[in-house]
Amino acid sequence: MPSRRNIPSPVDPQRAGTGHTDMRFVGMDDPEHARLRRMVSGIFTIKLTNSKTIVSATADAEARHTAHLALTEYLDKPVAGKLTDPGDDLLSALAARVEAGELTRRDPDTMGVLLHLGGHETTANMITLGTLLLLEHPEQLAAIRDADDPQVVADAVEELLRYLSIVHLGRRRTALEDIEIAGETIRAGDGVILLSELANRDPQVFPDPDTFDITRNARPHLAFGAGTHHRVGQPLARMELQVICPTLFRRIPALRAAVDTERIPFKYDAVIYGVHELPVTW
Repeated sequence: MPSRRNIPSPVDPQRAGTGHTDMRFVGMDDPEHARLRRMVSGIFTIKLTNSKTIVSATADAEARHTAHLALTEYLDKPVAGKLTDPGDDLLSALAARVEAGELTRRDPDTMGVLLHLGGHETTANMITLGTLLLLEHPEQLAAIRDADDPQVVADAVEELLRYLSIVHLGRRRTALEDIEIAGETIRAGDGVILLSELANRDPQVFPDPDTFDITRNARPHLAFGAGTHHRVGQPLARMELQVICPTLFRRIPALRAAVDTERIPFKYDAVIYGVHELPVTW
């Protein structure tokens, strides 16, 4: 079991785990990760009042737009490199589509932005929130830690995805046709905000939805969206969670929270919900 004396500084699950994987996947060097992380964080930050109430999802819009443009411009250099010296990675695959005339020269830059926005914060926040949730449910934690059947872990990850809705501000969509839902008519062209956390707690789909239960069938959840907007990175996210969740508690079986939940700084100030830090001990 690792000794606390061997951990000189806080561990960033995004940098140590998912971030390293993401960088290799797109074909970029790890030393670039810290700068990319700062850019992504700037895009996801929102402005709050002292009561943790959102002032506006578009507050500080200029700063966020500037961060978005900076990230787009930053990714242009590695894309240019892939055009002349391609490798076995995602950016190279996109660059090849440019050479074939299937994409514009700018398309890989904007697609790269979406890849980094979707991969740099989401899984890392699921790891920290999932760790906290499992520490609060020791019997289910033990079931994951001691499982010989990988399906037990896979089912537990689906329940974590259902129970913890990290995209907590809703998704903006436009109705393409008139539709009636629960007696209310939404007209074609109307704007709607979809709250996946409400869908993931729908009692008609998930009995006793406010109870965390890793034995339930949680796969109808909408953590990854649906239809055209179904997240393309979901297989990678599932794989990372299925590896990290049991491994963490097998390596450090005595892991526990070092402070009460009330003292943990949650990310009320970010589009992607999570914790700024999770103090632990063992």
